[in-house]
This record gives sequence, structure tokens and C-alpha cells, in this order.
Amino acid sequence: MGLKEVFEKRGYRFCDFADREAAVRFLCEECNGKTVSFGGSITLQEMDLYNRLSENSSCAWHWKKDPADAIRNAEVFVTSANAISETGEIVNIDGNCNRVSSSIYGHKHVYFVIGENKLCRDLPSAWERARNIAAPLNAKRLKKNTPCAIDGKCHDCQSQDCICAVISVLRRKPSSCGATVVFIHETLGY
Repeated sequence: MGLKEVFEKRGYRFCDFADREAAVRFLCEECNGKTVSFGGSITLQEMDLYNRLSENSSCAWHWKKDPADAIRNAEVFVTSANAISETGEIVNIDGNCNRVSSSIYGHKHVYFVIGENKLCRDLPSAWERARNIAAPLNAKRLKKNTPCAIDGKCHDCQSQDCICAVISVLRRKPSSCGATVVFIHETLGY
């Protein structure tokens, strides 16, 4: 079974793109005229998605210092994932839990925008990638005082600066909203 079929069986709409520009065009069309909020994501930043969607949509992102109400009340939430598996799970780590909570509940539709570098064989390898690749790189980028920011591997720390308050695994699409996996055959984000 291919990746598209695996995610569709779990309730997601799955869209596959050769590159980021094709994915940006798709998302601009999908979100045209809607209110859109963003989860913290290097993937979305690398795609310049906020600026591109802002041309025809009302966008809010805490990285742009937009009001929290605009982020919480948007129709659409766009985020990435720290890892996805060939078996259909989506794994995310979050320190403030704003990204994870918004991807699970509260918006009419969620788009998970994911580069092929985040694809893992199964749930254990996706969990491993999230904890030992994505989290350490994010902790380092955010200048957190954590062991993983220093040596690049998870120590299951309890540091005040820990960015791993929640690790979510979506086994299937939450029933409260529509959800689309936007898979891009390009390296994007951590």
C-alpha cells in the first residue's frame, strides 16, 4: 500500500507534490479568502507560506506577533510535523502546546505540510526522529539550555527550558475537523 492509501485509510486527505512551489500554489488556492493561522514551523518559514497566503487570506502567526485570538479563532490551521511514518502516524513535539492543540481541535481544517525528509519507516522510528533530530535542532535554534541543544540527542530531561512538554501521535484524523497531509518531495524543516 502506498503512502497516499495509508493516510487515506486513516481518514486524511493526502496530496503529493514534487516541490514546495506546487504545494504553495495548492495551499493558496485552498485557503483563498479564509482566516488562517500557523503553527511554529521552519518548514512553513522556508516556504514563505505566511507571506504567500497573506496575499488573499487573513493570516495570523505567533512568530509574527499576531494576536492569540486571531490564531485560535482561524478557520484553517497550517502546521508541519516532526515526523510521519509509512504506517500512517503523525508525530509532533511541542513545548507550549499551541501547535499540538491546534492541530487536534478547534479549527475547521488542518493542513500538515511535510517534507520528505520527515518520512520514517514506522512509529518507533518517527518517535526517534522527533526526539533526536527535530527537538534538538529546535532547542538549539531557540537557544534553550537543554542537554539536547548541546549534544543533539534526547536525554529525557526535565530542564526548565525543555521544549518537549507534549509528544503527540495522531493515529488517525481527529473527528472534529478536516485534515490534509501535504507531502512534498523536497527536504524542508527539521
